[in-house]
Amino acid sequence: MQLPVYNMQGEQVSEAELRDDIFAAPIHEGLMHQALVRQLANARLGTHKTKTRGEVRGGGRKPWRQKGTGRARQGSIRAPHWRGGAVIFGPVPRSYRQQMPRRMRHQALRSALSVKVAGAQVVLLENLEMAQPKTKEILTMLQNLGVGSSALILLPGHDEVVLRSVRNLPQVRTLVAQYLNVRDLLQYDYLLVPLDSLVVIEGILG
Repeated sequence: MQLPVYNMQGEQVSEAELRDDIFAAPIHEGLMHQALVRQLANARLGTHKTKTRGEVRGGGRKPWRQKGTGRARQGSIRAPHWRGGAVIFGPVPRSYRQQMPRRMRHQALRSALSVKVAGAQVVLLENLEMAQPKTKEILTMLQNLGVGSSALILLPGHDEVVLRSVRNLPQVRTLVAQYLNVRDLLQYDYLLVPLDSLVVIEGILG
């Protein structure tokens, strides 16, 4: 598979060959869904907590005697049906972590990349180099490439200049290619891939 390679001015400078086993792989929607659910679940902290009858403060004595008052019998003012009482079957700290084999995770990434390529949502860049942080320069580049406001820019490594240029754009994000994941691939419409980042992706998924 051949895709055109553009410079930052939106001019085609060459073509690059993409590996079919990565960018034209069979699309497994169920696998992508499983990988996305796993990633969202692993991001949960699981620190929510409610107090049970043994932990809530107060209610140490019987509010009134058992018989003769005409009211229903009560043993504590901190029972679950009392205002300010305990919570039954409430959440407790737990781990939401889900496991997924590496081969399945990589196959889910191949499926997501294949979806992007099939939808003509992958743009290859010759390079992405900036002398100083300028958000306007990033916006001009996106316009030259015909990319909408929602885009994910893959970087071969940490680049503080590009990061500071992008962080004021709410629908544009930079991501180091090594940390490519299904959630970010599906969240943004377009994927901008410099050739150096392409080498990183093929090294991981190849």
